[in-house]
Amino acid sequence: MKKKDSNTIAQNRKAIHDYTILETVEAGMVLQGTEIKSIRNGRINLKDGFATIRNGEAYLHNVHISPYEQGNIFNHDPLRARKLLMKKKQIHSLIGETKNAGITLIPLKIYIKNGFAKVLIGVAKGKKQYDKREDLKRKDINREVERALKNR
Repeated sequence: MKKKDSNTIAQNRKAIHDYTILETVEAGMVLQGTEIKSIRNGRINLKDGFATIRNGEAYLHNVHISPYEQGNIFNHDPLRARKLLMKKKQIHSLIGETKNAGITLIPLKIYIKNGFAKVLIGVAKGKKQYDKREDLKRKDINREVERALKNR
């Protein structure tokens, strides 16, 4: 089992199961009010999240950040679209890659870096059912080999 990074807040484990990750890109997020406090408390869900590019800007959709408990009337909308902070070159390269059929942008993990919340965006291609089965078989074989080597 892999060790969790100390600064990792949330991971999208289902994405690794459902998609083949071709490339990853780090991006910052534009947050409102108490969203960073909720993220630091770990009250975030990446399960159904995805990213889009509109008008030369990247946005993160369907990522649920729960309202902050000690917040007031100025709490944020949990499912709002959040703008991603990336360089123009990165955005243009992502536009070129997402033009291909079956390629999508998904959030893989959210972490804190130098006091700022960052999201790791993966350029992903969906897996077929038989691809998922092959991956599970490969994992089982590797696990058995590791066990056998460990017991020697």
